[in-house]
Amino acid sequence: QVQLVESGGGLVQPGGSLRLSCAASGSISSINAMGWYRQAPGKERELVAAITRGGSTNYADSVKGRFTISRDNAKNTVYLQMNSLKPEDTAVYYCNAAIGLFGTRYWGQGTQVAGSS
Repeated sequence: QVQLVESGGGLVQPGGSLRLSCAASGSISSINAMGWYRQAPGKERELVAAITRGGSTNYADSVKGRFTISRDNAKNTVYLQMNSLKPEDTAVYYCNAAIGLFGTRYWGQGTQVAGSS
């Protein structure tokens, strides 16, 4: 059994910053790619950022230069530093990890990021 637990969401003013964390626990042999997705009301879930075990990253165009993904392999944890937040960044953010020999995908429960005026 594998669990991904996210934390760090909340209410933030435009231009503010938040840092999301996602820790994987359970029966883990190895974690391959990890990433963050988000889903805004009425929209499909979209990839925000992803990182390989070796540290290669890719980002959605909408967050490039503002968000930074990183990971601590020793702690089985992935982070998302979000700066210069915009109202359109409001969404539920989900952690995702590909775990084990076959890269089975697991999801966290989601954490809400909301912009305040």
